[in-house]
Formats: sequence, structure tokens, C-alpha cells
Amino acid sequence: MPLYFRRANSFDPTKPRKPRSTEGREEAKAAAKMTSEEWKKKQAGMDKKWPAPAYMSKPHDHGATCYRDETYEVTTRWMAETKIAYRPHAKAPGSKSHVRYEKYSKAKTVGEALKLGSWPADWCWDYERGFIKVIGPVRDEPLDSSKITNEDETTDVDKAIWRWYLRELAKRHELTIEDLKGGCSGESLIMRAHRLLSQREARRILKDAEKEKRKITNDEVLTVLRKWSFGKNTNRVNVTPENQEWVWSDTLGLLRDRIGDIHLTPPTKTYPEVIGVLNKYLHDRIPPEMKSFRWTSINLNCNYAAKRHRDGNNFGPSAIQAFGDFEGGCLNYWPEDDRTCDKEEKMKAADSVKLNLKDGLCLFNGNCSHSVDDFKGERYSVVFFCVRCFNEAPQECKDQLRSVGALYPEPDADRYALLRPPRGYANKKEVEAKYKKKQSHKFYPCSKMDKADSPAAYPLLTISDRIAREWVTAKAGKAGAIVKVKGRKEAVPKKGAASQEKKAQAKAKSKAKAKAKADSPKGKASGGGADKAAAKSTPARKEKKEQLVTPGKTTKRAADTQDAAAAKKKTN
Repeated sequence: MPLYFRRANSFDPTKPRKPRSTEGREEAKAAAKMTSEEWKKKQAGMDKKWPAPAYMSKPHDHGATCYRDETYEVTTRWMAETKIAYRPHAKAPGSKSHVRYEKYSKAKTVGEALKLGSWPADWCWDYERGFIKVIGPVRDEPLDSSKITNEDETTDVDKAIWRWYLRELAKRHELTIEDLKGGCSGESLIMRAHRLLSQREARRILKDAEKEKRKITNDEVLTVLRKWSFGKNTNRVNVTPENQEWVWSDTLGLLRDRIGDIHLTPPTKTYPEVIGVLNKYLHDRIPPEMKSFRWTSINLNCNYAAKRHRDGNNFGPSAIQAFGDFEGGCLNYWPEDDRTCDKEEKMKAADSVKLNLKDGLCLFNGNCSHSVDDFKGERYSVVFFCVRCFNEAPQECKDQLRSVGALYPEPDADRYALLRPPRGYANKKEVEAKYKKKQSHKFYPCSKMDKADSPAAYPLLTISDRIAREWVTAKAGKAGAIVKVKGRKEAVPKKGAASQEKKAQAKAKSKAKAKAKADSPKGKASGGGADKAAAKSTPARKEKKEQLVTPGKTTKRAADTQDAAAAKKKTN
């Protein structure tokens, strides 16, 4: 099971407990078919034959009916046809639960157990105490109601589990049922619940940081990551360790899918404060020599050591840092790998560098070979990177990323502005001559990053600001000046921002169209050609246009025409 599941509330032992009802106790005693002494004899050796799940030995400071996430992960996969076996006479006689248990414990499947009077809450209680053995079959993943197209295909067991689990999660995490129903496609209920908790925590952190005028701390990032529910990613085959079929990994931000569509990943839109916290954490700590770093996406990884691989679709350097309580897990990086070596296994270990990502942030070329050492403990890594297709992304995607604090790259960005390209094993002298002063990678200790001043550009907005956001172009004032937008002080984007980029593209297109028209046979026949197209932008033409006066007054041309008409009339 993943290590990231956390609870919103803790059991309070000081809170007075509700008195237990004694109603029906006498009837239960009368219904018992064995004495306490007979029952105790039957229980001899049963604890070994019917052990509780191994995870139940871990400390748990919650109430007995606050079931563990591991239990939910098991029971929500059951189906009506799932075969089960009950421990004989598991509950002591003289109680109402004994009478009920004796009745439903005769069931051989989950469907029969439901018909005999047991409910999902009973299944959780009994499973945690080793009273139920699951024979199978079970679902690979919990039932996702959003994928049900025909309700007639759902069984009474499916409906009972779904309704009960929805209410249980909402109650435990102080959420509403409507909140839980509004997740991304492919999210299970428990994933949705934990991501909402991470979002709630991220919102609180951003609010506190803004109020106290401080940076986001490492511990706050770790808290958000611990509450976040990672997805089982089967697509990252290049990083998946041997003998594994998937890894806990999510991507926030811009992505190009397998059919070539460029879009924001669903969690980016659904949980903007989570990506906002991560963006602000880096934004607050960018050292002066790294201020030109730009990114479009963030990769989140949980508890796996990536095997040696090369990233194939990155533009420019990536920034990576690890969080958590762990030992080991260093980054192995081959800075001179120019991908001319056909197999990474042939590359020498002596050519690599080892970087401890727990102590700081590393700027490196993800397109070069790299891997992660084995580790013990709880390890998360956050990777900021730029996709190669960033210039082709829809303008809406660019604006949304800027609104949550990402420093989006400019159209003419230089991929080697911060780090030199790998020297390789053939063209070392050529690279050394062209990039003498640049490094292959940079490491920034946490102590240095904590002292860095936050850049003023692209301030992080709250979700309400993001929805109402209207980007100010350079026309509103000098680039870099502080202006008010929707009552909030912000810096005017510099040249290369969204509006400037769009204007430059339109201008270039207009010039090309004018030149093509002037060079056409029709244009040349009328005495035009390239000279005529150039004449349209001559200083003389500009001066002529400037002679026009404000609306409502006579222009110079009009005045000359009037004088000529008056002189002609006088002559006649």
C-alpha cells in the first residue's frame, strides 16, 4: 500500500462517549445457542488460523469504527460473486452482534452476506479482526460509478458499497458528497478525497504565506505531497523499475498525449492550489543565476527508484528536488551523454555524478541519462521541466499556467541559456570552445535557496483571481512597472508575454501578405512590386499620416482643396 494516505481528523479520547444501548440485550441472551464457557473452548487456536491483516499491527490513534485506508482498498473491490469464508462463532454469545453474526456468517459470497443482514460497515469490522477470508474474485480497482453506462448491470452489492463509502469518506474528511462526485476522470473515491485534502491544505498554506509575507517551506511542500493521492502510472515504462508494472507518478501542467494533442492535465485544472504551492516554492527560491529558468510542467513521484533512462521530450534544463524522511535515493547523472551511445548500459559509472536531492535543488539536462539509487523510507521527488512543444500550446493553456505561478518560456527561448549541451565522446573540443563558461549541471543547497529573493514578475494568484484574470500588456505602462489589476498590484509582463507574442505573430503575417501581393504579376503591372510595398512604410508616408489633425477639425488636404475652389470661383 502507498504511504501517502493520511486522515483529516483524529480520535479524541477525552471526548465523552455515547452510552451503549442496552435495548434487546435480554432477547440476545435468550437467543444464544451456547454458553460463554462453550464459546471460549471453540475459540482455542482460532487466532492463529484466522489472523488479522498485517497492517493492523501498526499504531492507530483513531476510534475502533474509523477503519483504515487499507481496509477500504480491499472491501471496495468486492463484488456480489466474491467468495468469502467467515470464522466460526467469532463473536461472544449474549450480545446482539453474536445473534446477527451467527446468521450472516453462513454466507459463502458477499452477495449472500448482504441478503442475510450484513452491511459494508460489518465487512470492514470483521475483515480488520480476521473474521473474514477472501477467496475471490475481486475487482482490479474499486467500482467507478462515473463509468457505469447501464445501471441494470450494477448489483445490490455494488450499490451498497458505493452509497456507504461515499457517505463514509465525506464524514471522515469533512467534505460534502457533491465534492467527492466532482473529480477528474479515472479518479477513485478515495483518490478524490485525498486530493481534496491536499488541495485544502495547499489553499491554507498559500493564504498563510501571503498574509505573513513569507516563502513556502520544505515541510509545507511535504505536507501537500503526503496528502496527495498518486495515480498508478503504467505509461512511464522508461522509468519503471524491473519487476514492476507501474509507478506512483502524476504530471501537472502541460502535456502532449499519444495522438499529438497538447493540453493541461486534468488535475492541473481541478487542483490549481496544489500546483500553485509547488510553483511558488520554486519561484520564491530561484537564485539570481537561475532567474531565466522557465517551466511548463511538474512531475510528482512517490516511493520508487527510477531506473536509468533519458527524457525524450524536454526543452532546456529540468529542476529536481526530493522531500521526505529517507536514506539513499541519490540522483545518478551522466552530464556528457549526447545520446550517441546506443545503449545506456555501455556508459561507464565513472562518468556519472551523484547528487543528494534531499539537501537541495539540482538543475540538470533530463535528456541525458540519469537514474535514482535505492532508498529506505518515504521519498517524494518534484521535477520542474519544459515540454518541447511549449510554443504550439493553445494560448488558453499558457494563460492558465501563468495564473498559477508558472514562469512560462518565451517563444525565442534558448535551451542552452543556463546549461551547456553535453560534450559527448566525439565533439568535446567543439562544445568546450562554444560554451566555455557554462556548466553541465548546477546544485543549489537548501540554505542558499532559502536566502534567495523572490522575483517580482508573474505573481501567484488565488483561484478567484485566476478566474477573473485579465493580463496587462506593455501598453498599460512600462514593462516591469507595478499596476493594479482587479484591485491587485501586479507587474506588467515584459516583452515576450502572451499579448506581445500574439501581436508580433499578427504583424509578421501582415507583412508577408503585403509583400506577396506586391510581388504578384498584377502588382508589378501596376508599377508596384517590392518597391511599392516598401514605400508604404517610408518616412514620407508616415509624415503625411501625422499631418492629420483631431476629429472635427479640417485637415491640411481639405484646406488646400477649399482654397483652390474659392480661387476658381473668383476668377469666373
